[in-house]
Amino acid sequence: MAKSTLEKIHTKFSKPSNLVIATFILGGGTVFLVLSIALSILYGASDISFQTIWQSITNFDPASTSHQIIRGLRIPRALAAALIGAALAISGSLMQGMTRNPLASPSIMGVTAGATFMMAIALIVMPGASNFVMMLWAFAGAGIGVAIVFGVGSISKSGLTPVKLALAGTAVTAILSSLSSAIAIHFNVAKDISFWYAGGVSSVQWIHVKLLWPIALIGFIIAFLLAKSITVLSLGEDVAKSLGHQTFLIKTVGTVVVLLLTGAAISVSGTIGFIGLVIPHITRFLVGVDYRWIVPCSAVLGALLLVIADTASRMINPPFETPVGTVTAIVGVPFFLYLARREGGKM
Repeated sequence: MAKSTLEKIHTKFSKPSNLVIATFILGGGTVFLVLSIALSILYGASDISFQTIWQSITNFDPASTSHQIIRGLRIPRALAAALIGAALAISGSLMQGMTRNPLASPSIMGVTAGATFMMAIALIVMPGASNFVMMLWAFAGAGIGVAIVFGVGSISKSGLTPVKLALAGTAVTAILSSLSSAIAIHFNVAKDISFWYAGGVSSVQWIHVKLLWPIALIGFIIAFLLAKSITVLSLGEDVAKSLGHQTFLIKTVGTVVVLLLTGAAISVSGTIGFIGLVIPHITRFLVGVDYRWIVPCSAVLGALLLVIADTASRMINPPFETPVGTVTAIVGVPFFLYLARREGGKM
């Protein structure tokens, strides 16, 4: 009976028009993503022709400075931007589905602030730590940030609501960011921590990509496997339980995926906000509320947005670079204010 009801729910959500749009996003979006990565590799401070780029890929010459720039800097930068954008977008979609909170995202729910705070601690207690160790500290900080936000938001008698969760996330983010700044100034590591505040992929190298992609791949696969359950959970916990879903297990695994994806992304790029807020809403508007489509489409659109934003950050004030977090905030802040005002932040 429960299985029959579940199939009816997914059949209702999977409208033909939504499936067509989702297929177009996955197909066309992937093509645009490849083109945007090519544009990101082509454009930079050094004027390098497309022919030189192609030669650096097919016939690499270690003695050529242009080839070294392409292979050592621009390609890993573009690939990292795509992976990070996809990771943040999937994290946001999972958080919004699990909490039924349209304002949920890694940057608003204390995940990014917690990760940055712990990385500031790591710079003091473990100076010169490897990239992998810093990534572990970011995972721990992301978990602490989420725990504090949900703890603060649950204090009131009426329990958690979307607005309370957003307010708790904003307050905790402000506190952790202030503590990070105080630690950075007191221990004279402000220059080191400023990278994570600004957010960007300008200093990404292959070692970062090699650490990022396995964790991102694991997170993507688990998120795709959870998508069907997240769809039911987004209808309400009572509905999910009545259909035989183990809501606590789903939320636990989903939270672990969010921490993995967000922690790995932040450890490489620093704080890049609003991708996890904006992209899931755009995707849900286009393909409906079936997370079997929302998760993969969010990954494609999130990757596309960050690659384009990173390229735009180089075009705003050349030859200087604008922090990519600033570019995403220009899009995200008005969107956040709109969501906060609309019906009190209800889904």
